[in-house]
Amino acid sequence: MDNTEQPPSTRPKPIYMTIATWIFIGTVIAAFLIFKQMSAVKPETARAWLNKGATVIDVRSDAEFQEKHLPGAINIPLDRLGDEIARVAPNKEQPLLLHCLSGTRSAAGEAALKKMGYRNVFNLGSYGRAEKILSE
Repeated sequence: MDNTEQPPSTRPKPIYMTIATWIFIGTVIAAFLIFKQMSAVKPETARAWLNKGATVIDVRSDAEFQEKHLPGAINIPLDRLGDEIARVAPNKEQPLLLHCLSGTRSAAGEAALKKMGYRNVFNLGSYGRAEKILSE
Protein backbone atom coordinates (compact mmCIF):
# COMPACT_ATOMS: atom_id res chain seq x y z
CA MET A 1 0.00 0.00 0.00
CA ASP A 2 1.30 3.45 -0.99
CA ASN A 3 1.37 6.11 1.78
CA THR A 4 2.26 9.12 -0.37
CA GLU A 5 0.60 12.43 0.43
CA GLN A 6 -2.18 13.73 -1.78
CA PRO A 7 -1.73 17.24 -3.23
CA PRO A 8 -4.10 19.88 -1.86
CA SER A 9 -7.42 20.05 -3.69
CA THR A 10 -7.80 22.78 -6.28
CA ARG A 11 -11.56 22.63 -6.00
CA PRO A 12 -12.95 25.89 -4.55
CA LYS A 13 -14.45 25.73 -1.09
CA PRO A 14 -18.20 26.33 -0.94
CA ILE A 15 -19.26 29.87 -0.07
CA TYR A 16 -21.85 30.09 2.67
CA MET A 17 -24.21 33.01 3.11
CA THR A 18 -23.39 35.00 6.19
CA ILE A 19 -25.76 37.33 8.00
CA ALA A 20 -23.86 40.26 6.50
CA THR A 21 -24.46 38.89 3.01
CA TRP A 22 -28.21 38.59 3.67
CA ILE A 23 -28.32 42.11 5.09
CA PHE A 24 -26.53 43.40 2.01
CA ILE A 25 -28.92 41.57 -0.36
CA GLY A 26 -31.92 42.86 1.60
CA THR A 27 -30.61 46.42 1.46
CA VAL A 28 -30.05 46.24 -2.30
CA ILE A 29 -33.57 44.88 -2.88
CA ALA A 30 -35.11 47.53 -0.60
CA ALA A 31 -33.18 50.31 -2.38
CA PHE A 32 -34.32 48.97 -5.76
CA LEU A 33 -37.97 48.90 -4.70
CA ILE A 34 -37.80 52.40 -3.20
CA PHE A 35 -36.13 53.76 -6.34
CA LYS A 36 -38.70 52.02 -8.54
CA GLN A 37 -41.58 53.55 -6.56
CA MET A 38 -39.97 57.00 -6.65
CA SER A 39 -39.58 56.87 -10.43
CA ALA A 40 -43.32 56.39 -10.99
CA VAL A 41 -45.52 59.45 -11.53
CA LYS A 42 -47.75 60.49 -8.63
CA PRO A 43 -51.41 59.49 -9.11
CA GLU A 44 -52.62 63.11 -8.91
CA THR A 45 -50.14 64.19 -11.57
CA ALA A 46 -51.14 61.29 -13.84
CA ARG A 47 -54.83 62.17 -13.50
CA ALA A 48 -54.10 65.83 -14.31
CA TRP A 49 -52.29 64.77 -17.50
CA LEU A 50 -55.16 62.43 -18.37
CA ASN A 51 -57.55 65.36 -18.08
CA LYS A 52 -55.32 67.25 -20.52
CA GLY A 53 -55.55 64.41 -23.07
CA ALA A 54 -52.58 62.20 -22.22
CA THR A 55 -52.18 59.01 -24.24
CA VAL A 56 -51.80 55.79 -22.25
CA ILE A 57 -49.22 53.44 -23.75
CA ASP A 58 -48.84 49.81 -22.68
CA VAL A 59 -45.26 48.71 -23.39
CA ARG A 60 -45.88 45.02 -22.68
CA SER A 61 -45.64 42.41 -25.42
CA ASP A 62 -48.44 41.90 -27.94
CA ALA A 63 -49.39 38.62 -26.23
CA GLU A 64 -49.59 40.26 -22.79
CA PHE A 65 -51.71 43.07 -24.21
CA GLN A 66 -54.09 40.65 -25.98
CA GLU A 67 -54.55 38.70 -22.75
CA LYS A 68 -55.63 41.76 -20.76
CA HIS A 69 -55.30 45.51 -21.20
CA LEU A 70 -56.61 48.79 -19.87
CA PRO A 71 -59.43 50.49 -21.77
CA GLY A 72 -58.09 53.10 -24.18
CA ALA A 73 -54.47 51.99 -23.83
CA ILE A 74 -52.37 51.71 -26.98
CA ASN A 75 -49.94 48.80 -27.22
CA ILE A 76 -46.42 49.56 -28.37
CA PRO A 77 -44.05 46.87 -27.03
CA LEU A 78 -40.87 48.28 -25.52
CA ASP A 79 -38.65 46.75 -28.20
CA ARG A 80 -40.63 48.64 -30.90
CA LEU A 81 -41.26 51.87 -28.98
CA GLY A 82 -38.55 53.92 -30.68
CA ASP A 83 -39.72 52.90 -34.15
CA GLU A 84 -43.48 53.25 -33.60
CA ILE A 85 -43.97 56.16 -31.21
CA ALA A 86 -44.10 58.80 -33.97
CA ARG A 87 -47.20 57.11 -35.41
CA VAL A 88 -49.04 57.57 -32.07
CA ALA A 89 -47.43 60.78 -30.87
CA PRO A 90 -45.82 62.80 -33.68
CA ASN A 91 -45.86 65.86 -31.41
CA LYS A 92 -43.10 65.52 -28.84
CA GLU A 93 -45.10 67.72 -26.46
CA GLN A 94 -47.95 65.15 -26.36
CA PRO A 95 -48.33 63.85 -22.79
CA LEU A 96 -47.65 60.11 -22.61
CA LEU A 97 -48.33 57.79 -19.68
CA LEU A 98 -46.53 54.46 -19.95
CA HIS A 99 -47.15 51.25 -18.03
CA CYS A 100 -46.20 47.57 -18.16
CA LEU A 101 -46.59 44.56 -15.87
CA SER A 102 -44.20 45.63 -13.09
CA GLY A 103 -43.09 49.16 -13.99
CA THR A 104 -39.60 48.20 -15.12
CA ARG A 105 -40.19 48.23 -18.88
CA SER A 106 -42.27 51.39 -18.67
CA ALA A 107 -39.41 53.09 -16.79
CA ALA A 108 -37.04 52.05 -19.58
CA GLY A 109 -39.55 53.32 -22.13
CA GLU A 110 -39.84 56.64 -20.33
CA ALA A 111 -36.06 57.06 -20.38
CA ALA A 112 -35.87 56.14 -24.08
CA LEU A 113 -38.61 58.58 -25.07
CA LYS A 114 -37.06 61.39 -23.05
CA LYS A 115 -33.78 60.71 -24.88
CA MET A 116 -35.70 61.03 -28.15
CA GLY A 117 -36.92 64.48 -27.09
CA TYR A 118 -40.38 63.70 -25.70
CA ARG A 119 -40.92 66.16 -22.87
CA ASN A 120 -44.14 65.03 -21.17
CA VAL A 121 -43.64 61.31 -20.72
CA PHE A 122 -44.33 59.59 -17.39
CA ASN A 123 -44.15 56.12 -15.91
CA LEU A 124 -47.47 54.94 -14.45
CA GLY A 125 -45.67 51.85 -13.14
CA SER A 126 -47.25 48.43 -12.91
CA TYR A 127 -50.45 47.27 -14.59
CA GLY A 128 -52.24 47.17 -11.22
CA ARG A 129 -51.11 50.67 -10.29
CA ALA A 130 -52.06 52.05 -13.71
CA GLU A 131 -55.46 50.34 -13.50
CA LYS A 132 -56.10 51.91 -10.10
CA ILE A 133 -55.04 55.39 -11.25
CA LEU A 134 -57.15 55.23 -14.41
CA SER A 135 -60.24 53.96 -12.62
CA GLU A 136 -60.38 56.68 -9.95
